[in-house]
Amino acid sequence: MRLHVADHPLVAHKLTILRDERTDSPTFRRLVDELVTLLAYEATRDVQVEPHEVRTPVTTTTGVRMTSPRPLVVPILRAGLGMLDGMTRLLPTAEVGFLGLQRDEKTFQAVTYANRLPEDLTGRHVFLLDPMLATGGTLVAAIDYVFARGAREVTAVCLLAAPEGLRVVDDAVGDRVDVQVVVAAVDERLNEKAYIVPGLGDAGDRLYGVV
Repeated sequence: MRLHVADHPLVAHKLTILRDERTDSPTFRRLVDELVTLLAYEATRDVQVEPHEVRTPVTTTTGVRMTSPRPLVVPILRAGLGMLDGMTRLLPTAEVGFLGLQRDEKTFQAVTYANRLPEDLTGRHVFLLDPMLATGGTLVAAIDYVFARGAREVTAVCLLAAPEGLRVVDDAVGDRVDVQVVVAAVDERLNEKAYIVPGLGDAGDRLYGVV
């Protein structure tokens, strides 16, 4: 597994406001959108491209374009939905799938409750969106799910990660270079309820309210 922590003052600034318990939902949603666009820039650094010839108003030149098949962006419901616009702003030609995974609050294990993904992901670069990498169980389940369908590479984009969760993901995927995790910050630890400390609370609730 490759880990990339986005070390940028704008990332740290926006993350600080997200952590503040006084930040209301509309502001929280806007900042998540902005922060994910910054993370997406880092997450797409290794996206595959191929040479492509174009004619400018002056002459002909060779640039690049993304290869086929197109990348697939997969927000993990429900909190991952708040990251979708920020990611697709940078990847407007990507397709979008949805995966519903939620943590059992007693066992802390991931349970699948919804799936809107193509059956065949052969050769696809899949971007998984989940704000909080806490215990790691949800992300491991999602990674296994898309690799089982033929994905070529997986990049997880998260706002925060806990060291415990990163270890779980690293133990699950080992030295695979086709798995990358991009985060804004790695926090201190998990508490007894498996929440990230200092964290920012429940991302889904802060995005959409308590349901």
